[in-house]
Amino acid sequence: MELIKKIKQAEAQAQEIIEQAKAEAAGQSEEGRKNRLRLLAEAEQQREKAIEAAVAAAQSQGLAEVEKLKAQAEKKQQQLRDKTAGKTGSAVTKVMDYLRG
Repeated sequence: MELIKKIKQAEAQAQEIIEQAKAEAAGQSEEGRKNRLRLLAEAEQQREKAIEAAVAAAQSQGLAEVEKLKAQAEKKQQQLRDKTAGKTGSAVTKVMDYLRG
């Protein structure tokens, strides 16, 4: 009888150990899932920040390039004006002479 009682007690203890192990495993699994979700959220935030930084840098570079191109265009226009300014007077004189003539 005593042996049967000890066997049943051992079985109960084993069952309790199994239940505790299952609970711990479930807890660790849930903790791991939460950790993965947290890491995923952090990675998404970092990705968003990187995208925002890249967009800001591209906008800044684009604006600088636009300003550079505007300055180049203005310089070329001024060069053309300077080049044609002297010729305009003589061309007008030639046309007037032709029309009078």
